Amino acid sequence: MPVTQLDSKTALIVIDLQKGIVGLPAVHPIAGVLANAGLLATAFRRHGLPVVLVNVAGGAPGRTERAPARNAMPPDWTELAPELNVQPADHKVTKLTWGAFANTDLDALLKELGVTQIVLAGVATSIGVESTAREAYALGFNVTIAIDAVTDLDAGAHENSITRIFPRLGETGPSAAILVLLDTAR
Repeated sequence: MPVTQLDSKTALIVIDLQKGIVGLPAVHPIAGVLANAGLLATAFRRHGLPVVLVNVAGGAPGRTERAPARNAMPPDWTELAPELNVQPADHKVTKLTWGAFANTDLDALLKELGVTQIVLAGVATSIGVESTAREAYALGFNVTIAIDAVTDLDAGAHENSITRIFPRLGETGPSAAILVLLDTAR
C-alpha cells in the first residue's frame, strides 16, 4: 500500500545507521540510504516532529548458530553516521536486540510524546527495521517504511521484507512521498 497519510504526531525512527554497520556490504548503495534518512530527519526536525536515532551495541544473550562477534567491535562502532546530522533535540536509543522496542524505553518515550505513527529508515531491512516495524505494529502504532531509506546485507531478505512483510504491517513508499506529506499536512 502506498503512503497515504501521516498522523499529526508522527516520529521518524532511524535504525542502526552507525559507523560499525554502514561500512558493511549492502544490497543498495549505503550513500543513498544515508542521504534519504538524512533528508527525512531534517524534514521531521523542521516540522517539530520527533527524530529517534537508534544504534545497536551488542546482541541478545541467547545461543544462535550465527553468534555476533561481541568482542570484535571497534570503539566507534556505535557512533551514528555523520549524514544524520545528530541534533541535541534528537532522541537516542541504544538496543541490544534486533528491534528497537524490546528492553528499551522507546514505547514509553513515544507515548509520552503523543506519537501515533512512526516512519522507519535504516538497516538491515530484514532484521532491525523489520523487527522494529513488527513491534510497533503490535503496540498499536501506524507504521510507514521509507523504502529508499532502508537496505539489507541480503537481497532476498530485503525483497521479502519489502514485498511480503511490510505491506502487512503498514504503508511503504519512497522518501519523496513522505516528504510531500510532511510539507502538505503541516
